Amino acid sequence: MNTLTSSSAALTRYERIYQVVQQIPYGKIATYGQVAELAGLFGQARQVGYALYRLAPGADIPWHRVINAKGQVSLSPFRNGTDVLQRELLEQEGIAFTQAEAIDLQVYLWRPTPLELSQFDAVSCEDLEHRAGRLLKG
Repeated sequence: MNTLTSSSAALTRYERIYQVVQQIPYGKIATYGQVAELAGLFGQARQVGYALYRLAPGADIPWHRVINAKGQVSLSPFRNGTDVLQRELLEQEGIAFTQAEAIDLQVYLWRPTPLELSQFDAVSCEDLEHRAGRLLKG
C-alpha cells in the first residue's frame, strides 16, 4: 500500500482547482488556463470550467473571477443565467468591460507573486521559478 505524504497528492483535481480559485483577489480575474496551470493541470482549462460548473449555489469560492483567454465571460445555454450573473459580480468588484464585451487582461489579470505560487500544493519547487516567470509576464 502506497502512503502519500504530500497533501497535493491527496487532493482531487477539483479540490486543487478550488484551492487556486479561492486565492484570486477581489477585483482581479484569472483565465481557465491560468487556473489549470496553477493547479498542476497543464492544458486542461476545460477541467476548470467543469469544476466551477459543479459548484453549489452560494459556494464560498469566487468562481466568477475565472474567465476565458480572450478576457470574456464564456457564454453557454447550460449555465442557466450564471453567465449574466458572472458579469454583474465582476462589475460589482470594479472590473470594467470593453465595448467588445471583454476585460482588459493587462489591467485585471491576477499575477500571483512567487510567495502566492508557493502556497499551491500542486506547484512543485522545481516548477516554481519557471511558472512565476511565465505568469508574471502577463
